[in-house]
Amino acid sequence: LTAIRLWAIDRHVFQTIMMRTGVIKHSQYTDFLRRVPSLLVLPEDILSKLADVLEETHYSDGDFLIRQGATGDTFFIISEGQVSVTQQASASEEQMMVKTLSRGDWFGEQALKGEDVRTASVTAVGDVTCLVIDRETFKQLIGGLNDVSNKQCDSDDLKAKLQAEASFFSKVSLSDLRVICTLGMGGFSRVELVQLKSEPNRSFALKVLKKRHILDTSQQGHILSERRIMMEAHSNFIVRLYQTFKDSKYLYMLLEACLGGELWTLLRDRGSFDDGTTRFYTGCVVEALAFLHSRGIIYRDLKPENIILDQRGYAKLVDFGFAKKVGLGKKTWTFCGTPEYVAPEIILNKGHDSSADCWSLGILVFELLSGSPPFSGADPMMTYNIILRGIDMVEFPKKITKSAGNLIKRLCRDNPSERLGNQKNGVKDIQKHKWFEGFNWEGLHQGSMESPFTPAVEGPLDNSNFDSFPEDTDDPPPDELSGWDLEF
Repeated sequence: LTAIRLWAIDRHVFQTIMMRTGVIKHSQYTDFLRRVPSLLVLPEDILSKLADVLEETHYSDGDFLIRQGATGDTFFIISEGQVSVTQQASASEEQMMVKTLSRGDWFGEQALKGEDVRTASVTAVGDVTCLVIDRETFKQLIGGLNDVSNKQCDSDDLKAKLQAEASFFSKVSLSDLRVICTLGMGGFSRVELVQLKSEPNRSFALKVLKKRHILDTSQQGHILSERRIMMEAHSNFIVRLYQTFKDSKYLYMLLEACLGGELWTLLRDRGSFDDGTTRFYTGCVVEALAFLHSRGIIYRDLKPENIILDQRGYAKLVDFGFAKKVGLGKKTWTFCGTPEYVAPEIILNKGHDSSADCWSLGILVFELLSGSPPFSGADPMMTYNIILRGIDMVEFPKKITKSAGNLIKRLCRDNPSERLGNQKNGVKDIQKHKWFEGFNWEGLHQGSMESPFTPAVEGPLDNSNFDSFPEDTDDPPPDELSGWDLEF
C-alpha cells in the first residue's frame, strides 16, 4: 500500500547457513569434550551424541556455579569467560583461592560417576557461558550405544548363499525377463511384475526409472545412494535388490517380489489394527531399522505405503530413495520425508541422524493403531506447525492403550537424544519396552513366528493384492547419455 523495502532469503541460503553454523558449533563442542581425559576413551559416535546434549548455560559476575559441600550431578565445560575455584578448610576459615579456569577448562567431572559431594566452590568472574550435562543424561548415552546383536559378522552360510546369488544374477539380462503386469506407479518410476523366461515359476519386481526425469529433478544422488544401500541390505526385513540394468532411456532395478501387497492397503481396508497386529508389523520395522542404524544408514521415509508384505505376511521396507549412509554419530541436513512423518529437527533444519527414524516409528505405531497419523494439517506447512507443538498436544484415541501411548510418546520426544532407540542400548530399549512384553523377538527374527495376517497369494504371478494400474501409454522419454549412471 506504500513504498516498502523488503528483505528476503531463499531456502538454499538459509539451509546452508543453518548447516554451517550447526556443524561449526557441533565440532567446537566435540573438541571441548576431547580435552577431558576420562572421555578420551569414548568412540567418535558417542562423543558426537554427548556434544548434541550439552546445554548452554549463562552466569553473571559473582554467580555460584557450584558450592562446596553441596551435592551435585552436573559436569561443566567453560565455553566463554573465566571462573575462580575456592576452597574452605573449615567453617571458621576464609575461602582460599585455588585456581582460575577459562575457556576449554572443565570441572565437576566426578558428578558424572556418582561421587557428587562438591569439594570446592566455583564462582563466575564476569559473564560466563558453560556447556553443561547432568549425570542422568550422561548415563543414558554412555554404554553399548551400538546394538551388539546387529554387529555380528555375516555367517559363512550367508556369505556362501550371497556369493551363489550374485553369480546367478550376474548372468541375468533384461532380455531374460517377461513383463506380466504393473504393481505400482510413483513420481518417476513404475514397478512391473516380471518372470524369468528360463524359470517361469520365479518372479521379481522390476522398478523402471526415466533417466531424463531423474536428471531434470536433480535426483541422481538419491538414486545412486538407493542402489548402493540396497545392494548391501541383506536383511529379512528389507526388500532385496538383486541386479540393476540400464539403457539409453531407463534405469532398471530387479527386486524381490513381495506379493502380499502394501501394508497401507491392508490398513485402508481394515481402518486400524489391534495391539497384536500392530506389534508384529512394528517388530518387523524395528528389525529393519536396527540393521540399517548399526551400519550408519538412516531410512527417512517410514510410512505404511513403504512397508510391503511377502506371501507369509511378514513386513519388509521398500523404496530407499531417501535413505542415506551418514556414518555412526554423523548428521545430515537434507530436507526430505513425508510431511506427517517428518521429525521436528528436520523441519527446523538443525541436522538429523538415525533418531529421526525413531520419531517416524512412533508416528507409524500411532497410525497403525488409530487409522490416521497424529499430526495432519490441510497442507504441509500447517502439518509442520502442528508437529512443532509436540506429541503432548495430541489427543490420543481411546483404542490406544496406556503402554502403547507411552511407547509413542517416548519415541516422539522433541529432543532427539531423549528418544527411545537413540540412547545407550539403541534399539534394545524399544524391544524391552513394556508394550512389547512377551513378544517373541527370536521367533520373528528366525521367521518361525506366525504373522497376524496371511495374504492370499495363488502363485508367483498373482498380483491380486495390488491395485490395478493402466498400461503405460506415455511416449518414451528422450535418450539420456550423460553417463552419471555408470555404476548401474
